[in-house]
Amino acid sequence: MSRQSRRTFLKRSAAAGAAGLGICASSRVTSAARLWHANEAVRVAVAGLHGRGGSHVAELLSVPGVHITYLVDPDVTTFAERVKAVEAAGQATPRTVQDIREALDDPNVDCVTIATPNHWHALMTIWACQAGKDVYVEKPSSHNVHEGRIAVEAARRYSRIVQHGTQSRSSAEWAGAIEFIRSGKAGKLHIARGLCYKNRPSIGFKPMEVPPAELDFNLWLGPAPDMPFHRNLVHYNWHWFWATGNGDIGNQGVHQMDIARWGIPGATLPKRVVSLGGRFGYEDQGETANTQLAFFDYGETQLIFEVRGLPSEGLHGQRVGNIFHCEEGMVIGNQFYPKGSDRPETIPSAPRGPGNGHFGNFIAAVRSRRQEDLNADILEGHYSSALCHLANISLRLGERVPFRPRTSSLGDNEAAYEALARMEEHLESGNGLKLDGGQTYLLGRTLHIDSQAETIVDDSQAASLLTRRYREPFVVPEKLA
Repeated sequence: MSRQSRRTFLKRSAAAGAAGLGICASSRVTSAARLWHANEAVRVAVAGLHGRGGSHVAELLSVPGVHITYLVDPDVTTFAERVKAVEAAGQATPRTVQDIREALDDPNVDCVTIATPNHWHALMTIWACQAGKDVYVEKPSSHNVHEGRIAVEAARRYSRIVQHGTQSRSSAEWAGAIEFIRSGKAGKLHIARGLCYKNRPSIGFKPMEVPPAELDFNLWLGPAPDMPFHRNLVHYNWHWFWATGNGDIGNQGVHQMDIARWGIPGATLPKRVVSLGGRFGYEDQGETANTQLAFFDYGETQLIFEVRGLPSEGLHGQRVGNIFHCEEGMVIGNQFYPKGSDRPETIPSAPRGPGNGHFGNFIAAVRSRRQEDLNADILEGHYSSALCHLANISLRLGERVPFRPRTSSLGDNEAAYEALARMEEHLESGNGLKLDGGQTYLLGRTLHIDSQAETIVDDSQAASLLTRRYREPFVVPEKLA
């Protein structure tokens, strides 16, 4: 891209962002989707190159007919290793740019895969759809509920193929387990439980400093508010700050949240949500909970989610996993454990969409132009991500209460009290916290949800956290024009 065209593009993009569109109107998809020839290469830009971005590069290079043409990251130190991987696969050297808008303005880019921090996921998806690109976006699909819905609308408005990075949706074993649960062969589903017992040590405290020269920190922040740079943000610990991450419930946990919701027939958003927990075991710079329970009311079925960031034993052999408590027994992975029997039954697998693996499925859908070929369409990602966001809204608006005496605020929810009792045992016996010494936790606000409107009812303070204020020009619009 010439310097002049680059400057022109950024001016157009900034103007569109101020108008709530984010990308130049001339690049929108208004004509029928293209038809792919069998041997035609799918040209991909990978955005976000640290950590998971390396997996994107490796996965894409394993899919026949995919060429990685752009590598995008605000930190130029991430380029060399990924360029080397692309070249080692026999492909041409990709362009390396810090600003995603350069790749979006190139008509020779067909798709964007997004492995950036969470606060960029939705906006980059929206911009890419508006620029006529298909998208693979990592979990969670959004940083808040509102922008997740706008990302879905952008995918539909511009007829884009958008895959969400919940890879279990491409698992034939999980598909079989879900089919078994929904069939009723195990009786009614009472509780769909997700677990994220993943050790997260203290991140300590890092001083505020001038960003390193190799990092465009303004681009890294993007939609997030202005804040000083410190090295607990770049490259991983941004997960534990509210402005950029969503805690482990929205990091690792969204995978298990998605599986739990998948098992509940027709589940979108619940009737009610309440969450509780806190950050225990150490004091550090992090803000999000390292210990959290969330309860989602789906009527006959309850979804319960448990986060433990301190060392923990598993539950029924699961640390990061799912347990479905049914009338006639439990489903754990692809095994059904009938009540009164010590012999589990293996559940048959079920077919998934075309393509090999989650990235292969995405590329197959890009070629077919069939949204229904996707194993994890953006709408499914939006709903599961929204559950994580709603739990965090409840928690952030909570009030501190003592562990002892135990709260009665959970009403007659026996399963919730059982989970709370195990959480207390985990903290006290497992990690040496003294809960009788005035130790407190956050008891979240109960949120009443209008699932159709995707809003929180009769609570303007909670509803305000369904979205955020954005920095120009990195603005997710209130609605698509």
